[in-house]
Amino acid sequence: MRRHILTSTTALALLIGAGQAYAGMDEAKAFLDGEIGDMSTLDRAAQEAEMQWFIDAAKPFAGMDIKVVSETITTHEYESKVLAKAFSDITGIKITHDLIGEGDVVEKLQTQMQSGENIYDAYINDSDLIGTHWRYQQARSLTDWMANEGKDVTNPNLDVDDFIGKSFTTAPDGKLYQLPDQQFANLYWFRYDWFNDEKNKADFKAKYGYDLGVPVNWSAYEDIAEFFTGKEIDGKKIYGHMDYGKKDPSLGWRFTDAWLSMAGNGDKGIPNGRPVDEWGIKVDGNSRPVGSCVARGGDTNGPAAVYSIEKYLDWMKAYAPPEAQGMTFSESGPVPAQGAIAQQIFWYTAFTADMVKDGLPVVNADGTPRWRMAPSPHGVYWKDGMKLGYQDAGSWTLMKSTPDDRAKAAWLYAQFVTSKTVDVKKSHVGLTFIRESTLQHKSFTDRAPKLGGLIEFYRSPARVQWTPTGTNVPDYPKLAQLWWQAIGDASSGAKTAQEAMDSLCADQEKVLERLERAGVQGDIGPKMAEEHDLAYWNAEAVKAGNLAPQLKVENEKEKPITVNYDELVKSWSK
Repeated sequence: MRRHILTSTTALALLIGAGQAYAGMDEAKAFLDGEIGDMSTLDRAAQEAEMQWFIDAAKPFAGMDIKVVSETITTHEYESKVLAKAFSDITGIKITHDLIGEGDVVEKLQTQMQSGENIYDAYINDSDLIGTHWRYQQARSLTDWMANEGKDVTNPNLDVDDFIGKSFTTAPDGKLYQLPDQQFANLYWFRYDWFNDEKNKADFKAKYGYDLGVPVNWSAYEDIAEFFTGKEIDGKKIYGHMDYGKKDPSLGWRFTDAWLSMAGNGDKGIPNGRPVDEWGIKVDGNSRPVGSCVARGGDTNGPAAVYSIEKYLDWMKAYAPPEAQGMTFSESGPVPAQGAIAQQIFWYTAFTADMVKDGLPVVNADGTPRWRMAPSPHGVYWKDGMKLGYQDAGSWTLMKSTPDDRAKAAWLYAQFVTSKTVDVKKSHVGLTFIRESTLQHKSFTDRAPKLGGLIEFYRSPARVQWTPTGTNVPDYPKLAQLWWQAIGDASSGAKTAQEAMDSLCADQEKVLERLERAGVQGDIGPKMAEEHDLAYWNAEAVKAGNLAPQLKVENEKEKPITVNYDELVKSWSK
């Protein structure tokens, strides 16, 4: 701060003329002292400079009441309860940060898109909607916004290149439509202590002929699931697998969150397969969706997709607790922490904070976990160069139907909660990383031993293979709701895996056809391809140097492969 010697009259005049700035800086310093401390990638002087920028940029909007919304997870609870108040105190902009269900966020967003009514001034919605936002053009391009109308309220220290999910929120036109606020991956989880038990290792080697370790492929996962199921450890009956199967909207996430890609559905490509993505939707060279079913060159009902559903069903029946079949996502989440699950192939790192609490059966007395997370194993159809799993990226989105002044005030809040001043502390609370600089902060090196491999994974080169839904999906809200109903039919036994996926791809194509007829997405909307059989489309794919749809593999039980977890982590550091 300037330290000029002023007369009391001059000083008083300055205080009256810039009262908000002075009061704001007092509040900012109290926030930095009480909440942030050294939990930042910026030193104290840089933190104060960033806070001063927010104070100055917010002056035209002081006194406004701004409403934003997100789903209810730990990271957003921290923003709503702590950061929103701090931002309001520092800038004079009152923020109401609502927390509602993930499905409700999408519903509110849909309503605003359809009605043009400004329901919220900004949304944190999954980057899974990137294809929707790009095609409907109802969300502001942040690239254009930051260069034009929003230039005066864009933090010069925002550093977009520091965001590890930038590619997830960039459309085929090269523009950024959403700014990541939190991210978590879907990984493999296992009991590190049981896998390193000498008797378990010897018994497994004797039975299967190879070493017990982190499964690289689904064949090994299946063997490990069989090996542990039915064992008794510490007086508990053990299961070799955990999942959930209730016909509920959360069942859709279980599959749209890249289960098919783990099996080998779609084409090679990071962050998403091209021209066929992990939903099985195919696009042409202009990114126009042309089909979902194999008959149009898609892969939603191809051999890889059907194989993925069959394995899901077989494993839950044979190796998971009986009650898993009737559980939802939220009900199944805490189960591994109760100490009777040996491994889980489909586990979200968002559960990390709840898995390291003192006193849990999966935590040692010194606070270190008895479990680890590792890269997911892949199915028999998977090829190197394909995505291997899902990463959620809840991201700030500004709708065009929001008045400019309200969008500007909301954009300031969005940048505040993702700023370098705040992000390290926020990441320690929610463990949902968005910045490379935060990941490399010493505090996470120190904390890594208690987080079961989370930091090692996010610092590793493997990280790039875990990505959200891509731009092939032209209307995420309409298409996503089809999945849980179709998969629910397979889970309940009402349909076979093939019948369920045939039904799903047909329903997806009905939506694509309606969009094509309506023409609402212009020359980047769907344009359906002619129909041919699997052999025709496979030959066309091979001719073009692509994969999908692949022909059925005769022996879907490939040679099992495992890797030693500690050696895997060492290889990343090299």
